[in-house]
Amino acid sequence: MKAGMFLRKVKSRMWKRQRHYKLQEDCKTIAYKSSWAINSYSTFSISDVEAVREGHQSETLLGVADEFPADRCFTLVFRGRRGNLDLVADSAKEAQAWIKGIRALMENMENMDESTKLDQWISDWFMKADLNKDGRINFKEAKKLLKMMNVDMNEEHACCLFVMADKSETGTLVDQEFVEFYKMLTERTEVLDLFQDYSSDGQSLSQCDLEEFLREEQLEGESSYEHALQLIDRYEPSDTARMNHSMTIDGFLMYLTSPEGSIFNPEQQGLFQDMSQPLAHYYISSSHNTYLMEDQLKGPSSVEAYIQALKRGCRCVEVDCWNGPNGEPVVYHGHTLTSKILLTDVITTIANYAFKASEYPLIVSIENHCSIEQQEVMARYFRDILGDMLLTNKVDGVSSELPSPEALKRKILLKGKIRNESESPTGEVSDEDEAAEINKDSLASESPPTDGKKSKQNLCKELSDLMFCKSVHFHSFEHSRTSAKPNEMSSFSESKARKYSKEAGLDFALHNTRQLTRVYPSGMRTDSSNYCPVDMWNTGCQIVALNFQTAGMEMDLNDGLFTQNGCSGYVLKPEILRKRERLFDSENPEKREDYHPVQFYVKVISGQQLPKVKQKDWSIVDPLVRVEIYGVPLDHAKQETKYIDNNGFNPHWNETLQFKIHTPELALVRFVVEDYDKASRNDFIGQYTLPFTCIQPGYRHLHLLSKDGTSIHPSSIFVHIKIKEL
Repeated sequence: MKAGMFLRKVKSRMWKRQRHYKLQEDCKTIAYKSSWAINSYSTFSISDVEAVREGHQSETLLGVADEFPADRCFTLVFRGRRGNLDLVADSAKEAQAWIKGIRALMENMENMDESTKLDQWISDWFMKADLNKDGRINFKEAKKLLKMMNVDMNEEHACCLFVMADKSETGTLVDQEFVEFYKMLTERTEVLDLFQDYSSDGQSLSQCDLEEFLREEQLEGESSYEHALQLIDRYEPSDTARMNHSMTIDGFLMYLTSPEGSIFNPEQQGLFQDMSQPLAHYYISSSHNTYLMEDQLKGPSSVEAYIQALKRGCRCVEVDCWNGPNGEPVVYHGHTLTSKILLTDVITTIANYAFKASEYPLIVSIENHCSIEQQEVMARYFRDILGDMLLTNKVDGVSSELPSPEALKRKILLKGKIRNESESPTGEVSDEDEAAEINKDSLASESPPTDGKKSKQNLCKELSDLMFCKSVHFHSFEHSRTSAKPNEMSSFSESKARKYSKEAGLDFALHNTRQLTRVYPSGMRTDSSNYCPVDMWNTGCQIVALNFQTAGMEMDLNDGLFTQNGCSGYVLKPEILRKRERLFDSENPEKREDYHPVQFYVKVISGQQLPKVKQKDWSIVDPLVRVEIYGVPLDHAKQETKYIDNNGFNPHWNETLQFKIHTPELALVRFVVEDYDKASRNDFIGQYTLPFTCIQPGYRHLHLLSKDGTSIHPSSIFVHIKIKEL
């Protein structure tokens, strides 16, 4: 890999070009260039690669499968919304060298501690600035690089530190010297002050000093003395300090920036909830029009969209099936210009990726618009491709309530219309699906059918028999309470769900203790925008479907809720939304029997290595932090700090924001960092969202995420959290 190799980059059947790929000396960066280019290499970091797929595991490579054998093909999948890189080697042996090599390098990156990751991040920037590739930069180049890194410094101070870091006295810095220079320049004075507050000798924290910090500030209990020794063993880089059971400032900072020092309680990031309750007792991570990569009118459909959603822990995906050519059903957004993909490819992708991120059941919501003949093809594909993973309505046990996620592990449940033999000998069902509802939304101006009758659709028995969850029209909460079977599910548009929440919140919450409810975006959202899911979760709706392809606050909240419990895609609803005998009214939370509001204090202390928003050389951000609370209506609140002029590398706010939270178990907290702009709308820098119940008190870091939910390491916010019962 270091010697370099020509690989064929493939974008389509018509676009296949040779590129020279080469692993850099740092073993963390891959450079590539066109065969005709002389020295102009582009690069990407191994840390940007999320996965390596072997063979024809992308639509592009499937399209050239007749030309290139699978053992020569592989795909690099990048984090975030960057497109895949499809490559073909000249031989299977060369392909394996790259596949195994990149996977080994990815594993090395994953196993780095926070300190090494920071060094790597600084080194990556150094390589970008070293334009002549001689491994050195002078002070002028260093100043320019620091601007690129969002550092606006005092030039005289920086020059002194530069001379101190220049151990070789050449007037230039090599890679590791620049790392040391950067660290001196960005010393964390606020952490040093905290360290010295608890240090008996001002030089280190003894085990007793650290135990006092854990007990007084981090509010740890009786085990804090033993935990202090564990932290010293885990994070202290100095062998001498470790042997003396003490921690230096470097070890203290490593602890504070580690997962244990995170605002998110690590004990709640793994699987910790009871998974043996009925399905209706869980929030289920759900995607709307899963096949779409962009908007609802003319955007591309792709199996890649299913892969991305499933990898994020999504547990309910949607498949819209329509008649296709040559008897092959296709998936797309009907009556639009969105592209079409084969149903067989979609089902194969679901089979391959259903349980990679979570072992808990996957619900496949089917919109069926096919003829009887193509429905028979659909049924055959679902049976043959999904095999033993498929659970049907013929399974015993669906009696008074649905089975649990634990009982349905590694099972795929189909949800759709079911043929009613008593209703019609031809298997007709009413057109009571989302498409019909969306048509009402978006075609309201058109005249309805004059006879007022609902359209009917024929449904083949083979497909009907495969449905585990039955799509039914919602009549009333009373009808549901007296007549609904546990496996019957109604779908509501966001406006209908919101209407029922406001007008009949208690009835809706009771309905959701027994039945699964699916909510989907309005048909008017042709741009694939999303609604706020919190209102639906407040009444216990389980399957709150969002457009996963669209980044923004709504998906931040969804990701925040489902980050807990092992990212399994299932979160147990709070007890107040599971108990049938004591119903919770989200509009009047103070009326519940066990009403225990809390006061939530957030001291926003400082920020670290915030990314630039505008890539102009002279541009430095003016950051502010906003804390947003989402939950029951009474809890919705926002407060923000002042902005700091021209400082993205170590802004200090030292401001305390406080909130009264009435229903902590339903609250989500979103931290947003923005670049202040007095002339126009502030620019987004990063965010972090988590459930209130997962917050750890004390001095904590929150590691910022980009707009599409990927890490922007090492950007973070340092806060102090205090929660007081009222």
